[in-house]
Amino acid sequence: MPKLALVFALLLVAALPASAAAKVRKGPAGTAFYTPPSHLPGKGHGGLIWARRLTGTAALKGGSANKLMLYRSRGATGKTAAVSGTLTLPKGHAPKGGWPVVTYAHGTTGIADVCAPSRDSASNPAHGLNAYAYPLLQRWLKAGYAVVRTDYAGLGTPGAHAFLNGHAEGYSVLDAVRAARQLDKRIGRRVAIAGHSQGGQAALWAASLARKWTPELKVRGTLALAPVSHLGEQAALLRSLTSAGPISGFAAMILRGLDLARPSLGVSSDLSPRAAALYPQTLSECLPHLQSSDSFGGMAPADIVRSDVDVAPIAKALSTEDDPEDLKIPTSVRIEQGTADTTVFQAFTDALADSFHKRGVHLVYKVYEGVNHGGVVTTAKPAGDATKYIRSRLG
Repeated sequence: MPKLALVFALLLVAALPASAAAKVRKGPAGTAFYTPPSHLPGKGHGGLIWARRLTGTAALKGGSANKLMLYRSRGATGKTAAVSGTLTLPKGHAPKGGWPVVTYAHGTTGIADVCAPSRDSASNPAHGLNAYAYPLLQRWLKAGYAVVRTDYAGLGTPGAHAFLNGHAEGYSVLDAVRAARQLDKRIGRRVAIAGHSQGGQAALWAASLARKWTPELKVRGTLALAPVSHLGEQAALLRSLTSAGPISGFAAMILRGLDLARPSLGVSSDLSPRAAALYPQTLSECLPHLQSSDSFGGMAPADIVRSDVDVAPIAKALSTEDDPEDLKIPTSVRIEQGTADTTVFQAFTDALADSFHKRGVHLVYKVYEGVNHGGVVTTAKPAGDATKYIRSRLG
């Protein structure tokens, strides 16, 4: 190549946006996107496998671009796993140092691949469990922050999602930021972690893991909205819950998640005959169906595990693997909870906050009178306060 042409080519590449100059393997269309090659490309956890443009319901409105990502992370058994997620860029020009990032951990949708938030559509069985968070995420996008969302390991991708496994969720939340920064070089290192319900628990785990797992990221704060906690204590109460209802759908998923993460416990052999017959549905149906009367919602939590089974080992394992109350979090944390929440009860979140205070966590705990589980995300006052907190941490 003539010297003048070479100089011109180099100048042209330098003038391109960093995201356009980056070499990114384009992922296949449709659900084939979620099946990685047999040899995972990329280096280490957070390595980008491939990406493509994201359209449809799962794409956040109000941004300049939506991308679907597949990246390397670690599953509940400690093995490398391909995890899917999304990146939405704000409009305008990135500030010096790059766009700050909110990495969002979603609430419970289910364990089946179809329940993955990045697969959302108007007809998706988990659509309502995804769409309620969109307005809050769009607030953050409008404020000038890139929004990254993980599906979690095994949700949408090969393998099964170990529901509420804290380590695996935390890794997925953090590695999504690493992957996004490879996908678009305009994304900076300032990060806020946020999540609701299951995602609130995941956000707390991510905050505790970040300093060692992704030391290059500058985590400025963590927002946990009605976070799941004290699973061990709740499991110990299983025998006392004798009324059928939606909570049984959650209980079945918790048991399946533990079964996937700790198969040596033999959780599946502890199920009652009726629960055992329904158990395969935890891998094929989203939460709304599992909560219905013709699934686990038609039986009492007390009837899921056989009456002759000691639930103490289950409770102990949940306390060890998944509960966030004993975590050490070195950065700012804000927890929001509604008094009318019948999914994550205030008493457990109160106890979580008390534990964090005793452990020296820099915590702000806010309780909203009359607000239910979803209301901490959708109601004007909590949503506004959440956005103020994100702004106070990211600027």
